[in-house]
Amino acid sequence: MRSAFDKLISWTGLIIAAILLVAGGLLTWASTFATSTVHDQLAAQEITMPEGDQLTTDEMKDHLSQYAGQELTTGAQAKAYADYYIQAHMDESSGGKSYSEISGEYMAAVASDPTAEATQDLGQLRQTLFMGTTLRGMLLNAYAFGTIGLIAMWAAIAAFVGAAVMLVLGILGLRHASKVNSTDYPAAERIPASA
Repeated sequence: MRSAFDKLISWTGLIIAAILLVAGGLLTWASTFATSTVHDQLAAQEITMPEGDQLTTDEMKDHLSQYAGQELTTGAQAKAYADYYIQAHMDESSGGKSYSEISGEYMAAVASDPTAEATQDLGQLRQTLFMGTTLRGMLLNAYAFGTIGLIAMWAAIAAFVGAAVMLVLGILGLRHASKVNSTDYPAAERIPASA
């Protein structure tokens, strides 16, 4: 009875090890796919991280100096560039107003005086903010996918470690089950029936 129980538990552990091994393989593939896709898509944009005089504020220097002059190819670089370079220039040009706010001002200006220079300036600012917002969105999507790739990598490592542990425990359990026989665990002595 004990031997059969040990075998059942051991085979269950080996099945879990196989499942974790497959999961680890799939997670490794997902991590590699996400990371390489992010790299390839960002590299195709040929963006160079700002450096020197381009870093005009302390916040830019704090978050972008580590990447100064590098080609933008990772999710972490994309987030830093989007949040501390593009956003800073958008805020500077719009006085901290969002695309939506400037667009509303532009629409009102077009309705009241479409040919005024101020209306044209608002139109150009609106277009600049639209492009900046769009670029920020794309870069932050790259950051999100890069983060998913990183999480998948750590999950793959955990799955492989779990598979190795379950494999070892399963093999040890089967080994133990083969050594166990019924004489090692005698049945309880029978109590004689009373007359």
